[in-house]
Amino acid sequence: MKSIELFVGGGGLALGVAQAGFEPQLLVEWDKDACETLRRNKPWNIVQGDVRKISFHEYEDVDLLAGGPPCQPFSLGGRHRGNSDERNMFPEMLRAVRETRPKIVLIENVKGLLREKFSRYFEYILLQLQYPEVVQKDNESWIEHLTRLEQYHAKGRYDGLHYRVLFRLVNAADYGVPQKRERVFIIAFRCDLERKWSFPAPTHSQDALLQSQWITGEYWERHGISRRDRPPMPEKIKNKLQKLLQIDMLQTKPWQTVRDAISDLPDPEFNSSASTFPDHIFNPGARIYPGHTGSPLDEPAKTLKAGDHGVPGGENMLVRLDGSVRYFTVRESARIQTFPDNYRFCGSWTESMRQLGNAVPVRLANIVASSLYAFLESLPRNKEAQGVGQTIQSA
Repeated sequence: MKSIELFVGGGGLALGVAQAGFEPQLLVEWDKDACETLRRNKPWNIVQGDVRKISFHEYEDVDLLAGGPPCQPFSLGGRHRGNSDERNMFPEMLRAVRETRPKIVLIENVKGLLREKFSRYFEYILLQLQYPEVVQKDNESWIEHLTRLEQYHAKGRYDGLHYRVLFRLVNAADYGVPQKRERVFIIAFRCDLERKWSFPAPTHSQDALLQSQWITGEYWERHGISRRDRPPMPEKIKNKLQKLLQIDMLQTKPWQTVRDAISDLPDPEFNSSASTFPDHIFNPGARIYPGHTGSPLDEPAKTLKAGDHGVPGGENMLVRLDGSVRYFTVRESARIQTFPDNYRFCGSWTESMRQLGNAVPVRLANIVASSLYAFLESLPRNKEAQGVGQTIQSA
């Protein structure tokens, strides 16, 4: 099965999609350092350039179109300009849908997209994705276009290309990623794909982690930490103790922590052997900022941000057991984003951290893409498309 991806960045989504079994036909990314990272790691067809100047007609009827349009217009840490931001690339993602007519569309973006401020524009994105050939007219505002799309939707029938669309806000930690990273996934299925699909169920949980730490002790034993060296049980955990005793541990696995991700790497500040690990180099200058205090060792990391110093860097830090802080190395950040150790990043410290902070965790991308691959595999072979004249279904 074939895929293409826009706004590829450092390649987290692309790598997860490829691991699921899709064959990347085209990857589009404008950033020079990110393209160098992609070329260094994979022999993919990578086009460095402005997506607005690229035609996708030759990839018509591709199995999967994926992408994470730039999140800054909708990010909690951005300027919150939304659709008026010149970096809003959702229109280009939708143009690619029209030109490729993919069986499935996979879009990832920030939680901020769901804020009340952007609720109408989010509805607009979903309706455009449902009816991608109902194009905005010259001199038609997006509000007017939205009204027209709503009218099409209310009719219940449409003879052109259309999709069943659903979305889900997920926490990457619930899928085995050692990071609390909430992101929106939008999935669209071409109307001739009649079978049902649901988002993969979470595989990990905070309660299972707390059980393994404070009830069975398995977490500390696995890391070789004696009872006297274990931290005291937090008061908030004592209040949950009775509930934790009643939870079935077999339902989910424990959340993965920073310690789970990086404990086998030497301390880059004090251990000279650290330099033998690729991209594992100490960077000085870490300090706490209000509201940005770094990640404790025995919890999933806070969301990595696309920056190295200042407030973004305040989240890209490890809080040691003695309360001191240091920046995560590029390799540690890659571990937290579940990139394999043989995946190398190009560019300066700043550029590498930007690629990592913007990336989709590879494990999460793989879980979602694998589910979509299995869905496509389950479809009857040689089934003719029946996408026109069908009654529109809501996802």
